[in-house]
Amino acid sequence: MTWLDKLERRFGFLGIPGLIRIVIGFTALVYVLVYLNRGFESFLTLDPALILRGQVWRLVTYIFLPQTFSPLWVLLALWFLWFIGEGLERAWGSFRLTLYFVVGMIGTTIAAFFFGGNFSNGMLITSLFFAFARFYPDEVIYILFILPVKIKWLAWIYAAFLMLGFFLGPNSYRAALIAAFTNYFIFFGPEIIHQARHRHDVSTRRRRFEVQSRSPTETLHRCALCGATELSDPNLDFRVAQDGEEYCMAHLPKVGSAIKGSGD
Repeated sequence: MTWLDKLERRFGFLGIPGLIRIVIGFTALVYVLVYLNRGFESFLTLDPALILRGQVWRLVTYIFLPQTFSPLWVLLALWFLWFIGEGLERAWGSFRLTLYFVVGMIGTTIAAFFFGGNFSNGMLITSLFFAFARFYPDEVIYILFILPVKIKWLAWIYAAFLMLGFFLGPNSYRAALIAAFTNYFIFFGPEIIHQARHRHDVSTRRRRFEVQSRSPTETLHRCALCGATELSDPNLDFRVAQDGEEYCMAHLPKVGSAIKGSGD
């Protein structure tokens, strides 16, 4: 039984069914409020200085801020969030999805207090996407409803951009990336390490088997006329003649010219 199983058995009642749908609902509400009153979003951001002054609602409200205020892109972003949220809840259940989301929020909040700056919910949503990609790598989505792409390839492309930003971006970006992906490392880190070790062990066993299965005196090439092999003379070249037999170059039949080559 894993630590997640133990937590779920004891605290499973704390899971929030339909959590992502709730987030989507509040995000849509915030979008409408900001659309009606520009500047309202400034009261919802994750600002450590203002939180320390008593504006504690910012610890939660920042997760409802849209990353863009373009109506079309907000609609697409909310649809995609609903898509991955439903998939994760099917795979995990409400408790594990809630825990994953909350751990990501905590990591983002801690990073904001340590490194300052205006941290958004972008990386937190991104961590949800990568969790979805772990469960549904071969799921196909249509970019702009036209171009079909498997989730795993989209995740690899996105990961490349994130890593580029990690090396070229400011410290606040690095902190946001690491903090928001704390949940991903906690949930999937042991599995990733186990898979890497398993692949290494399998590769090691395969190489050992290949070495042991071949005798030191076993030959790959042998002249059908003189019996010479690559072991008796490493400098020999061998050819297969039209009669199907293999010959060294010195005894290759002149009439039956070689049809394919094989050498050391």
